[in-house]
Amino acid sequence: MNCEEYRQSIAADPSYDGGAGHLADCAGCQAYRRDMQALDLQIGRALALKVPELMVPELPDLESAEVVRLSGWRHLTTPTWLAMAATVLLAVALGARFIGTSVEYDSLADEVLAHLQHERSSLRISNLPVSDKRLNAVVTADIAQLDHSAGLITYARTCVIGGHDVPHLVIQGERGPVTILLMPYEKISGPQSLSDEFTTGVILPVGNGSIAIVGVRDEPLERIQTKLLKSVMWST
Repeated sequence: MNCEEYRQSIAADPSYDGGAGHLADCAGCQAYRRDMQALDLQIGRALALKVPELMVPELPDLESAEVVRLSGWRHLTTPTWLAMAATVLLAVALGARFIGTSVEYDSLADEVLAHLQHERSSLRISNLPVSDKRLNAVVTADIAQLDHSAGLITYARTCVIGGHDVPHLVIQGERGPVTILLMPYEKISGPQSLSDEFTTGVILPVGNGSIAIVGVRDEPLERIQTKLLKSVMWST
């Protein structure tokens, strides 16, 4: 089970207890599971409020000009209206989780930065490499061929960029973890720089695709770029 499959299962049913093996190794999915269960609890509490019986409005006599008296609505107290409003807001929040991948970005760099903000848990200092089985499951043969010369790969999962599944890798750099996104379907005309308050990086054109390399501000990325470009070959 990969992250996408697990998150679909837990989003459909927050009490889902399958995928234990994947969950044990994925901090991102652990955080996602906690969020979904907390949201489910909030919705449950909102729906558990006692709502007074809604009175059907009295309809006017069709033969008279009497105005409809909406007396039943007056029985809805302020707490009831707040509970109804809270339920709607929670439903909107839940819906946002399902359509989050449809958000449009001004540029590929903006989408990459937004994704990295969401995956902060992947940036862990470690000397434990991911298994070959895990790496091969993420960097599948139909996407690319990758050898270990790029560096110590300590994180690997499948993510979505531009509507496509892409390998999200983390290698250990000189100053800290460095994120690598292999994007064979994102063709760009030239290198694109990207940065925020804490990170800096570049998206490099590679054949008909591109590769994003992002590290902390003082990380020397040139060495990583050189090794990575030699170690990746697209299969598409």
